[in-house]
Amino acid sequence: MDELDPTEESPTHRVTVCYAQPDDSFLVALDVRAGSTVAEAIAASGALSRFPEIDLARNKVGLFGKLRPLDTVVRGGDRIEIYRPLQAD
Repeated sequence: MDELDPTEESPTHRVTVCYAQPDDSFLVALDVRAGSTVAEAIAASGALSRFPEIDLARNKVGLFGKLRPLDTVVRGGDRIEIYRPLQAD
């Protein structure tokens, strides 16, 4: 049986995190550890510090336009979207 080498880096996945406002947008590609969740990828992207109005307890998130919970495990190539609440005109 093979043992894991603790010096070996764990595999990573390249994902993209995006968020848009009427006058600004955020699109960051980053590598996350295999097994990372949507919430972990968003935190690692820097979106929460750049846009303090994002509240992951309120804002919905999704992958490729489909709503997903924050604990969804991401896969390589995923586009993680943070949605703003819609405002009626």
